[in-house]
Amino acid sequence: MSVNKIPFGDLGRNYQSIKNEIDEAVHRVLDSGWYILGKELEKFEGRFAEFNHSNFAVGVGSGTEALHLVLVAGGIGAGDEVITVPNTAVPTLSAISFANATPVFVDIDPRTFCMDVSLIEAKITPRTRAIVPVHLFGHPCEMDTILKIAEKHNLKVIEDCAQAHGAKYHSRNVGTFGDFGCFSFYPSKNLGAFGDAGMVVMQNEQAAEQIRFLRNYGQSERYYHKLKGFNSRLDEMQAAILNVKLDHLKKWNERRREIAAIYRENIKNELIFLPREDKDVYSVYHLFVIRCEQRDALRAFLSDYGIGTQIHYPVPCHFQEAYKDLNLHRGDYPVSEKYADEILSLPNYPELSDEEVMRVCEVVNRFLKMNKE
Repeated sequence: MSVNKIPFGDLGRNYQSIKNEIDEAVHRVLDSGWYILGKELEKFEGRFAEFNHSNFAVGVGSGTEALHLVLVAGGIGAGDEVITVPNTAVPTLSAISFANATPVFVDIDPRTFCMDVSLIEAKITPRTRAIVPVHLFGHPCEMDTILKIAEKHNLKVIEDCAQAHGAKYHSRNVGTFGDFGCFSFYPSKNLGAFGDAGMVVMQNEQAAEQIRFLRNYGQSERYYHKLKGFNSRLDEMQAAILNVKLDHLKKWNERRREIAAIYRENIKNELIFLPREDKDVYSVYHLFVIRCEQRDALRAFLSDYGIGTQIHYPVPCHFQEAYKDLNLHRGDYPVSEKYADEILSLPNYPELSDEEVMRVCEVVNRFLKMNKE
């Protein structure tokens, strides 16, 4: 079948849309001769803190390392438990493992794909030290309840905002509710670098200083090591690129929301469950994730028409071989398990045209017609 393809993602389109700005920033860094912990990072940290209405922001090597460093900063380690969700990307768990802590799962809210807050307290033990809510697909978690539970049980709250740059809960940016907010700038994110990069935001100055030490071998100054630290620095090149892209983030998020609205209005297929956006939240739709019991057939059908899709994520964390030592079983987290067999992410990035989005809608609707014939 000869068709015009609609890729699931296209970072080349994004680059071309701001090519001159990016090229200028890259050459500025190359000409400067300074590539680590310099003025570009300092500028980006200040601007990203301001964007999120945080007092401080500290650039690190990746979103995973952001989570790892704040766990260490929070004194969380061997023997401690950290509550999170089983439908997240494994890097959330990797950070917990890096800190030598143990992940403990709660299932997800069937409406939002985010943590089901009604299940949290049943999972708290004397070893529980933190809750890591994941603002999955760009939709904020129910932070009010999470914060109340954390205060009651004296737990840290570490927000995983890897997919939620600019998302809001009750008009307030995610990442600013807990003790720390952790962001990824992996290239495909709403705000993406041209490689790995991450950020921690926080309100507490002492905590910010500790993250700065930890990201740079624990140094308080060169060759003087106050803490046992790590190598996790957001480099000057990525900071310069992110500074350019930050200027465009709000309009890109709005475009993702426009595309989501087009999907919602035009997908008329009784086999499809569309994502819901809770009242009083502002989702940034990092992903537009539908559900379909015939997911694999639908995905193949879309592929036949040149439409790219992805599955986020096909294997729940407690089914991953790497985490079989947790001794969890099928049926332990029924919503996450069911959704892993049904979810499908449709193309949703700012450079998509309305015509391309409508074509996706038409092919999804055609799948229903085909199944009825």
